[in-house]
Amino acid sequence: MGDLASAIGIRAQEEAAIVAELKAGSEEAYAWLIGEFQQPVYGLVYRMVNDPADAADTTQDVFLKVFRGMRHFHGESSLKTWIYRIALHEAANRRRWWFRHKAKETSIEPAESESSGAAENAMQTALTDRADSPFDSVAHREVQKRVEEELRKLTEPYRTTLILRDLEEMSYEEIAEVLEISLGTVKSRLTRGRDALRHRLTPYVREVGEELGLIAPSSEDCKSDCKEDRLQVAGGGRRAEVMP
Repeated sequence: MGDLASAIGIRAQEEAAIVAELKAGSEEAYAWLIGEFQQPVYGLVYRMVNDPADAADTTQDVFLKVFRGMRHFHGESSLKTWIYRIALHEAANRRRWWFRHKAKETSIEPAESESSGAAENAMQTALTDRADSPFDSVAHREVQKRVEEELRKLTEPYRTTLILRDLEEMSYEEIAEVLEISLGTVKSRLTRGRDALRHRLTPYVREVGEELGLIAPSSEDCKSDCKEDRLQVAGGGRRAEVMP
């Protein structure tokens, strides 16, 4: 316990030193900040807005807010928590703007573009098996795409909580701090969100299960496997994890 407290204390001191450099306008500190957080922030924002161009624009807005607001950061939370809170706020604003304006436009661009490949890589692999045949790989990509589609349809605040926990792999404590809610609320939202996503996915798995070699989780499976962090799907004689 003493070693852990010491390590935490060292990290806090290091962060305090970095924050001091940022407030002093150090170019090296800002370069470090961008290198440390740009990709994680982009990945988080993309999962919220689901458009590579919008995600890139929003990420720029996030760092502008971070740079301008650094003098108001007094260490009430960790630097990561503060930045993620700004990112979620900007992503939510972008989604509201999109639904008011951009959703009414008709795009002449192809539905799929090469630029979407990098953004899709930000999503964690939906199935954990790495030794797939070509057919398995196609099937897994199809399942992953469906998981992502259904995740986007979840209502807030369950969607954001699932993204932070199961894709960003943040701890319960970090999520509570970012969203400014209690640990109990975090766990409740995760339970409800995973249950909602599971109900959305089960009919699909049952529909295509025979073709893709998937097995929908039974009620008995859900008593043990589905109550925790992952949804379970079995295929090809092996069990794979479908992450919300």
